[in-house]
Amino acid sequence: MPKTLADIKKSLDCHLGKRMQLKANGGRKKTIERSGVLRETYHAVFVVDLDQDENAFERVSYSYTDILTEAVEITIMDETENLVVVK
Repeated sequence: MPKTLADIKKSLDCHLGKRMQLKANGGRKKTIERSGVLRETYHAVFVVDLDQDENAFERVSYSYTDILTEAVEITIMDETENLVVVK
């Protein structure tokens, strides 16, 4: 796992447009699982377009700090969606 926020952003920049699954801490022992496509990375946050059949809203954004503190776990799928790369 990358050690700095800049390393996390660089690794996500390499995966723009790829499908991913997110596991986020929802508070009070809840885990939220979502899937979608990594659309954009900004200076402090990244944006994921969610699958519309599974979610009530179109997109979600998280900060790179969420990944660093392990509040969000990302699994990036390759083109065949058989092999997964865990970040």
